[in-house]
Amino acid sequence: MREGIHPEYNHNAVVKCACGNSFETGSVKDELKVEICSKCHPFFTGKQKLIDIGGRVDKFNKRFNLNK
Repeated sequence: MREGIHPEYNHNAVVKCACGNSFETGSVKDELKVEICSKCHPFFTGKQKLIDIGGRVDKFNKRFNLNK
């Protein structure tokens, strides 16, 4: 195995979510920023939350006349 090509592993990397939640994990980076974590993901919370990227949800609703 070659020396000096592997990154340093950080056991206390901080993960910050867009919802404000943060926790520690292991990673080669010191800080990770995520959009969805287990505190705000619909699968774990049981609440549906639409994440609209580029107006896709509105485009879908207009296409199939699903206006509420």
